Amino acid sequence: MYRFLLTPRWWGINVFVVLAIPFCIFMGSWQLGRFEDRVQDHHGATTQAESNRDESARPLAELLPVDKATVGKQVTASGRYGKQLLVPDRELDGKRGYYVLTLLRTDSGQALPVVRGWLPGDADPAKAPAPPAGEVTVSGALQATETPGDNGVSARGGLPAGQTAAISTASLVNLVPDDVYDAWVTLNKGDSGMRAVPVSAPQNTGLDLKAFQNLGYTAEWFAFVGFVVFMWFRLLRREVELARDAELGLVPDDTDGNQGGGDTEREPEPRPSPSGV
Repeated sequence: MYRFLLTPRWWGINVFVVLAIPFCIFMGSWQLGRFEDRVQDHHGATTQAESNRDESARPLAELLPVDKATVGKQVTASGRYGKQLLVPDRELDGKRGYYVLTLLRTDSGQALPVVRGWLPGDADPAKAPAPPAGEVTVSGALQATETPGDNGVSARGGLPAGQTAAISTASLVNLVPDDVYDAWVTLNKGDSGMRAVPVSAPQNTGLDLKAFQNLGYTAEWFAFVGFVVFMWFRLLRREVELARDAELGLVPDDTDGNQGGGDTEREPEPRPSPSGV
C-alpha cells in the first residue's frame, strides 16, 4: 500500500519536506534572536539613560563621535548662540508642536545644534524665544544626528525658510554658514519657559515596529513548519485512500470498455444477405 512512497514524485516531495522543515526552524530561530537582541538593547538603553542622568557633564570633545555608548551622556559646551531654526511636527506627551533649535558657535569654529525647548502648536518664529546674548555655557544630553523617516522624524521637504525637518548635518549644512557637529544637544531644562525635550534612545535599541516585525516573522516561520507537515500528511492520506480504493475495485479502470469516459469504436453488426442465408 505504501509502495508509492518510492516513486520519483514522492521522492521529490520527501526531499522538499526534509529540507524545508529545518530551513524554516532556522529562519524562525534567527528572527527570534533578532527580537531578543532588540529587547536586550532596549533594557540596556533604559539602564544607561538612568545612569547618564546621575553622571557629571563632560566636555563635548571627549564624547565625540556619537555612538550607542555616548548617546544620552551629559555634555557641556560654551560659545555664542547664532542662527535659530524651528523643527516642526514634533510630539511631546501626545501633543503636536515644534522644537526651537539654536546653533551654538563654539571656540572650535564649529556650530553645535542645541534644542532649547519645545512649544505647542504650529511652528511660529514670532513665538519662539530669542536666545540669550553673549557667551553662554550649556549643559544637556548628547544626541546622535537624526535620519529622516526614522523614529518619527519627518522626511518631507519644501518647508518654509527658517525650518528644518531633521536635526542632522546633511539637513543643516545648507541652512547655516558654519560647519556643524555631527551631533546635537537637548538642554536638561527648557530655556525661556519652554519645555525640555526628552532624551531620544539610540537607533535600533527600542521596542519599535521593527522589533515586533521580527517577532511576527518568527511566528510565520514556525507556522510554515506546521503547514509543511500538515500538507505532507494530507497528501499521504490521499494516496493511501486511493490505494485502498484501487484494491477494493472502487477506482474505475480506463482499460476496460468505455469506463474511462472516452469514445471507442464498435464493430459493425452483420447485415443479413438478401437471399436470407
